[in-house]
Amino acid sequence: MNRLLRSFYYAGSGILSAVRTQANMKIHVVCAIVVNAAGLVVGLTRMEWAVIIAAQAVVMAAELMNTAVEHVVDLASPSRHPLAKAAKDTAAGGVLVAAIGAVIIGLFVFIPHLWP
Repeated sequence: MNRLLRSFYYAGSGILSAVRTQANMKIHVVCAIVVNAAGLVVGLTRMEWAVIIAAQAVVMAAELMNTAVEHVVDLASPSRHPLAKAAKDTAAGGVLVAAIGAVIIGLFVFIPHLWP
């Protein structure tokens, strides 16, 4: 049981570290807060909430993975290298794809509430 609790502690520590140190993670958190507040105002259904929360989770998970890739690449290749750049750029691209998908999902969910 202690091992399980420690794993949750370490995971939480990683999330908090990313929120504290990564500007884009802060942006994602603020966007999630704004979207969730808007969802409360317009009265999303349970299914709409599920879709919105899933989209938020995908974006934040992608950002956490991107941060991990950046840290590992910086550790493995402290100097500039084309492969290090490619790894970082590709991971960042993954976050961008997730964020664009989340915006599209948000439009599908919110537009009918705003313009019935």
